[in-house]
Amino acid sequence: MREIKKHIRILNALMMRELVTRYGREGLGFLWLIAEPLVFCFGVMGLWSVMKPEYEHGVRLAPFIMTGYMTILLFRHMVQVGSGAMQANIGLMHHRSVRPLHIYLSRMMLEIVGGAMAFAVVYLVLLALGSVSPPHDYLKLYSGYLLMGWLSMGFAITVSSLAIRFEVIERILPVSMYLLVPLSGAFVMVDWIPTAYQSLYLLNPLPHTIEMVRDGVFGEFVQTHYNPLYPFYWGVILNVSGMLLLNQTQRYLEVD
Repeated sequence: MREIKKHIRILNALMMRELVTRYGREGLGFLWLIAEPLVFCFGVMGLWSVMKPEYEHGVRLAPFIMTGYMTILLFRHMVQVGSGAMQANIGLMHHRSVRPLHIYLSRMMLEIVGGAMAFAVVYLVLLALGSVSPPHDYLKLYSGYLLMGWLSMGFAITVSSLAIRFEVIERILPVSMYLLVPLSGAFVMVDWIPTAYQSLYLLNPLPHTIEMVRDGVFGEFVQTHYNPLYPFYWGVILNVSGMLLLNQTQRYLEVD
């Protein structure tokens, strides 16, 4: 119990340090953690509302974009903050109590909390405007979003650990992230894909989480396809492999 409390104190301290370092003490400060994804989401919704009709395949545009973009934005942000996390905080390795995993966990937790709060604000604004209806299943909505966070954390730690050893990973990561967006299910539903290709498409764990979020929002009114255990197991594999890689790559870090 004492050891658990110690790790919690370290994570709290690192999260506060990350907030101040990234957003500063003046102006909006930590509110940018929420404002950033808000700006992105409403920007995309504004562009799509100009180019697309209000309904597509019988699905209303606003909740469709909200569920897809806010969920995939969590994935992108977590991978981005994980990339170079160790290099940016190498000085913390002078403290014997701080471990590389503390640094990653503090950043990941901030992104999940900030993203969830931004998602809630977007939802409430659209609800007030009459553009969306209340969620049909809160448990599926929360579970799908947390599954994306779990999957994203494993992917971020794994990729970041590899990037410490292989510089080429850092070079190809931004391109890979752009390629993953159209494959994530953020802007298409599995039911819209030809039946012959749906099982192949669902080999990617990302669409499962977004489909689950949409099931929580739309309910039985929209056909969804997902298996919550699939992204969960992928998350287990990625998190375990990422932590093992991180443990091995500590020797490559230069602590001045």
